[in-house]
Formats: sequence, C-alpha cells, structure tokens
Amino acid sequence: MYSWIVQSFYYMYELMGISAGLHTLKSTRPFTDAMNSRLILTATTLAILSIFFALDPIHLFTPPLIPGSLDKLPDAQVIPLVGAVGPESLAFDPNGEGPYTGVADGRILKWQGEGQGWTEFAVTSPQRKDCVQPQAPHMEHVCGRPLGIRFHPTTGDLYIADSYLGFHRVGPAGGLATRLITEAEGEPLTFTNDLDIDEHEDVIYFTDTSTKFQRRQFISVILSGDKTGRLMKYDRSRNEVKVLLRGLAFANGVALSKDRSFVLVAETTNCRVLRFWLQGPKAGTHDVFAELPGFPDNIRRNSKGEFWVALHSKKGLLSGWAVSNCWVGKALLKLPLSFRKLHLVLIGWKVHATAIKLDEEGRVVEVLEDSQGRTLRLISEVEEKDGNLWIGSVLMPFMGLYNLH
Repeated sequence: MYSWIVQSFYYMYELMGISAGLHTLKSTRPFTDAMNSRLILTATTLAILSIFFALDPIHLFTPPLIPGSLDKLPDAQVIPLVGAVGPESLAFDPNGEGPYTGVADGRILKWQGEGQGWTEFAVTSPQRKDCVQPQAPHMEHVCGRPLGIRFHPTTGDLYIADSYLGFHRVGPAGGLATRLITEAEGEPLTFTNDLDIDEHEDVIYFTDTSTKFQRRQFISVILSGDKTGRLMKYDRSRNEVKVLLRGLAFANGVALSKDRSFVLVAETTNCRVLRFWLQGPKAGTHDVFAELPGFPDNIRRNSKGEFWVALHSKKGLLSGWAVSNCWVGKALLKLPLSFRKLHLVLIGWKVHATAIKLDEEGRVVEVLEDSQGRTLRLISEVEEKDGNLWIGSVLMPFMGLYNLH
C-alpha cells in the first residue's frame, strides 16, 4: 500500500547522496552549491508530497468556494452518450440542428433529439479499423481526437481542431474530413485544441496547446510549466497560417468578441483568459482579460456578447502550489503516481462543475456550479442557445443541458 512512499524516500536519499558527492566538487565547480540545494529541495518535496497523498488530507484537495456562486447545475438534465466518452466541444449547424460533438474515439456525433439519440456525422481519420473502444488514449494518434468544433455560418462547413491530426474541414453532409493544416510557420501542430470563426474577415483563430506534449500528456503540460502554446490565424482564401501569440502556458479555448475587435484565448495553466486586440490603437498587442479561480477550458460567446468559460476544475491549495512553482510540478511528475493521482492534484477533492459568465470587459457576471458534483463535473464547454446551456465534458460519458429560465 505504501510501497511508492518508500520508493520516494529511497529517491530522496539517492539524490542526497548525489548532492553530497557534488559538494566535494565545490572548489572546482562553483555552481554545485545551487545544484546541491535544488536536489535536496526536490527530494524533500517528493517525500512530503508522498505523505500527503498517502493521508489524502481533505483540506489540501478541497477547492475553495467562489463568493456569490449559484449552486444550480445539479438541476441539469443528463444526456448520455451510448458507447462514447468525452463530448469536449459542442456546435449547432446554421439550421440550428444539433448539437454536434467530438468524442474520444475520433468521431463527430450529432444529437437528433430524444427519440433518435446520437448518430455518426463525421470522422477525421480514415484509419478506423481498430477504433472500437470508447476511450483508448494509446490509439488517439491513429483514430483522431476532435476537440474544438465550429460551423461556418455561411458555408455550413464544420471546422475541427483535432488534437493529433491537425486542422480539418468537413462539408454539411459530413463524412471523412479534409485535413487543411498540419503546421504553422514551419512548426508542426502537436496539440490542436480550439477555434473560432470570423466569417466577415474569412479567417479562423485557433490554438495549439503545446509544441512538446500531445493531448494524452495534458497533465505534463501543466505540471512541467510548459509555455510553448500558440494562438494562430488561418486565412481561408489564401490557405495560410500566421502565429499571433507564442509562449502560452496551455493555450486552450478561443472566442471572438461580438464586434470582432479582439479574440480571447484561455491560458489554462495560469488560470486566466488573455485578450489579443485585432482592431483599434492596441491592435497586435495583448493583455489579461480575466483572472479565474480555476483552470479554464473552452470559451463560448452568447448572443449578447458575453462569454461563458468552463472550468475543468477550480484551483486548490496544492494545485496552486504546483503550477506556481514549476519545480514542484516536475517533482510530482517524478513520483510513482498514476494518472488518476496526478489528476487529483489539479482537480481537487470534490470534482464538480463550475461555469463562469464574463461580460465584454472581463468582469464576472454569473457563476453557476454543481458544488457537490451530483450531476455535472469536469466540464469543458458551455454553449448558450435559446435559453439553455449545453454543457460538454472532455472525460465524462454524457452531456449536460440546463434551462436558464
């Protein structure tokens, strides 16, 4: 039961032994004191964290309350996905039909209503022979993993950010999508994530979360302190891509403002939303649009010009410590911990849904939660349509539907 704690202490002593050896080289290598201190600090951190995980102290893992939040999402309706998992992003076609969503086995599904349920609409990979499991991370690079999806309001084409296979488009009839982009300014797309469309300028804004890690390594992106994410602009008529922002810490959701003067991008690791100005005196620059109490995923604008931000989870004491000090995160990655335990560092003890609505200035207008996680949790997107919130999740086998009235 505690074998991995013993391993961590062994690792601590091993590192301390190495650091003691380095100490003898002090006269010839002046930087060894710093190395010695860092090794001891890292080893100690590993041991302390091991004890924390063994004891599962609730206060370390319980996310903080958000003042003024409304605990209304337990009343949401659950729409199951039969034989599928992870409806990460949602979109309605120009006729108002749907929603459509991408799932973990690489398919795009369409909701036909209570009577007919889900039907297959499109895929991003032609290699579907072995894509038979609802969730198989080791097959995602073959089967595809659609994340952000958006319909072009004029053409009816669906644009897809596939995390492994790049940027795709499929026509209104569905089927096998066409790959449009696999690189930007000479650098391959490694973790294509989300997008938004400006039909007036005929451009699409999209993100690449990291140039080092793939989607199934998303925890490593956060805990390692990776800052290789990018925000890009795709010119449809010229079939060209331009990088607008580099050095982002887990570039994620994208949303264009109603007047098209700026585009938002979620920087998940830093728990904030950035604003890149497209027009006006600040054009070409960026600033912080909103600081958030957790890790933002997708951003979606409503008809009023406000923005719904889905939090994968709120930021707790331990996760805040880990993301604020990359050496702590790297130490965690060295521990013999499963994906579940590493994920627990980020999501906290009580996994539940949190949706935040921001106005056009980045001010918090409303916070909706399922504080006990009774109905919804680990949400990835909130799409407002006709008085309802359609809610996706990158990990759950269902979608949520909440009536705002």
